[in-house]
Amino acid sequence: MSVRQALLALLEQGPMYGYQLRAEFERRTGSTWPLNVGQVYTTLTRLERDGLVAESGADGEGHVVYRVTDAGREEVATWFTTPVERTQPPRDELAIKLALAVTVPGVDVGLVIQQQRSATMTALQDYTRLKRGRPADLADSATSRAADMAWTLVLDSLVFAAEAEIRWLDHCEARLRRAQLDSSARGPVIEAEGSQTNREGSRR
Repeated sequence: MSVRQALLALLEQGPMYGYQLRAEFERRTGSTWPLNVGQVYTTLTRLERDGLVAESGADGEGHVVYRVTDAGREEVATWFTTPVERTQPPRDELAIKLALAVTVPGVDVGLVIQQQRSATMTALQDYTRLKRGRPADLADSATSRAADMAWTLVLDSLVFAAEAEIRWLDHCEARLRRAQLDSSARGPVIEAEGSQTNREGSRR
């Protein structure tokens, strides 16, 4: 997730200070990815250093307000029109856990899969319940309808990701079961071959 570009996109709507940016980001994404206000101000400092935002004075309460520069607008436009690269996917903790589980002796991989599937199913049910509702603070206005759409799109993304994870876990479990069956099937064959060799040696 690019906090940098997200903050620039929000500042295109008008000057804001750090706490406003954090609140606006969380409102538009349904608080799915909470931001630490320290992270917001650190990012603003870097954006100012890079000439993408500039201070625009202070409000009546002394908050330093930031505005986007022309260079910042160009970066936002580029961000929106450039596909997200998948050549270097982010680290997936679950995939890493399962990859290690199948190579570490003594780990019950089947149990790992079952527990994760249960947790993911619970999350999927929670997301589905959220989709049936509507945030209470959204009034029936054009701005609120846009925010509602943004919130729904984020939920859709989470639902699809959870569904895909469950399918992947089912796939992992099926592969694990096939591997166990193959291992069991090969065992007696190897033993039988060894016994035949011993018998032939005895006859000699």
